Amino acid sequence: MRRVAIVGGGMTPFAEHFDLGIKDLLPQAFRSALRSVDKGMERGDIEAAWFGEVTATDGFPSGILADSCGLLDVPVTRLENACATGNDAIRNASLAVGSGAFDVVLAVGADKVRDGSARQTFWEWMSGNRDMAWDFPLGLVAPANFALHVSRYLYETPATREHMAMIAVKNHRHALPNPKAQLRYEITVEQVLEAPIVVEPFGLLDCTPQSDGAAAVLLAAEEVVDRYTDRPVWVRGVGLGLDRVMHAHKKDMTTFPASVRAAKQAFGMAGLTPADVDVAEVHDCFTGVELIDYEDLGFCERGQAFRLVEAGDTCVGGRLPVNPSGGLKAKGHPPGATGVAQCVELFEQLRGEAANQVDEPRVGLAHNIGGPTAVSAVTILGRERD
Repeated sequence: MRRVAIVGGGMTPFAEHFDLGIKDLLPQAFRSALRSVDKGMERGDIEAAWFGEVTATDGFPSGILADSCGLLDVPVTRLENACATGNDAIRNASLAVGSGAFDVVLAVGADKVRDGSARQTFWEWMSGNRDMAWDFPLGLVAPANFALHVSRYLYETPATREHMAMIAVKNHRHALPNPKAQLRYEITVEQVLEAPIVVEPFGLLDCTPQSDGAAAVLLAAEEVVDRYTDRPVWVRGVGLGLDRVMHAHKKDMTTFPASVRAAKQAFGMAGLTPADVDVAEVHDCFTGVELIDYEDLGFCERGQAFRLVEAGDTCVGGRLPVNPSGGLKAKGHPPGATGVAQCVELFEQLRGEAANQVDEPRVGLAHNIGGPTAVSAVTILGRERD
């Protein structure tokens, strides 16, 4: 396999874009990625594209990306893999370049959740992404689904709702300097704990907002990287993990095995360990999920995630900053775009250009979990090629 690098990345603000459609958001993210390429890149340099999106009833066809971004002469592959879609788009694009099939490719993620342009309501989309034989008829939409895991996790470990609230406060604080974040305001632990309950143990301020947005990255083979930048960010490892869908079939509700499997693949490919990670963007669709992520990704021992929170280790300035962008919780979560946007953030972090810059990171990790808790994707990026 050839080495692969990200040479450009960009995204739209994540927000309630009632005045913009998918055909507006895609070219905005694409142009932002092109502008970020240090030595410039022409559309004609791009040989293929991968387009990830989740919420449209029948799927926005790949032609939407080709038409709106002027990429009619290249193959465009549309994919959907629940909330792991964005990182899976980057995984597929990276493997295509690494295989030698292409030298320069585009990976894009986008979604419209907040209005009718996706031709359905959010809850109609949710029903299409749940097991209709079991989960959805029981009311296991996303908050209830993840609440089953987090409730059991709180029961079996020393973690509390206060620790969850501390994560919400951290991620809102991280979002303040990020101009692309949706919820740029501070909150307190008390506000989180006193917020209306959505489903135990999640209050309103434990939950990610619904968002519209798009993000894009440009990837190049090692043989051509120098044409575009002297500061590439290398794709060190990618992984995709799966687990059973039905909760009755899950052996342990305090972990997401899909995340464990994806991380094992990505770290193995990268030749790295969790101790090598300097900054991470993880899937915090609900605050308690971030606690479980710390353990599944190997950042701490089982049942010890609360200690990272109490010590401030995962704050910017701490030992392992997590979600310096604000995370899904405050940056926002258009599902197809989220994983790509995480890698845009890490691209900027590793180049020292992020809005909420951490201190001299060399290795970054992006992680998503979804489907419901049945699929996870992990991408590891680094300043060094190997």
